[in-house]
Amino acid sequence: MQIGFSFNVSRCSGCMACVVACQDENDLHGDGLNFRHVTRLEKGQFPAVSMSFLSLACQHCGDAPCMMVCPTGAIYKRDKDGIVDVHQEICVGCHSCALACPFGAPRYLENGKMSKCHFCVARVEDGREPACVRVCPTKALGFGSMDSLSRQKAEKASMFLLEPLMKVSGP
Repeated sequence: MQIGFSFNVSRCSGCMACVVACQDENDLHGDGLNFRHVTRLEKGQFPAVSMSFLSLACQHCGDAPCMMVCPTGAIYKRDKDGIVDVHQEICVGCHSCALACPFGAPRYLENGKMSKCHFCVARVEDGREPACVRVCPTKALGFGSMDSLSRQKAEKASMFLLEPLMKVSGP
C-alpha cells in the first residue's frame, strides 16, 4: 500500500495553517525551516487577476530520487505504507538528496542532518491524520491510501463530467 496526500487547489485559501502545524509538530525552529510550502499563483493582468495557492510537501515517490542517490542508505521507503523516511543516525549531511529531489523536499536541520516530511509518521501509526491535514480549515488537504484517493478523485471527475449530460437528458 502507498499512502499519500491529495490537494484541492480550488479550496486552498493560502492561510498557511498547514505550514505552521507542520513546523509545530516537527519542532522546526530554524529560519524558514519547514517541510510543507504554500506557493501563491497569480494569473491574468489588472483588472482581471486571479490568485490560487499550491500546498506541497514531499511526494514520497515510488522510485524516490533522494533515496537512490543517498550514499549511506539513510533514506529508505517503508514497505507497509510507502513512507520515504530518514535514518538520522546514518545521514552524513552530504546534500545529494536535496540535489536529486525535483520537489525540494529535503531540509537540513541545525545538526547538519537531512530531514523531510514523513507524514507525521507517529500520528499515522496512531491512526491519526498528519498535522497539516488535521488543521486545514477548508479541507483542501486530504490523506489516505493512493488507491482510495485516486478512486475518490475519479468519482468526483465522473460526477463533474456526467452532470451536464444529466441536465440535457432530464429526469
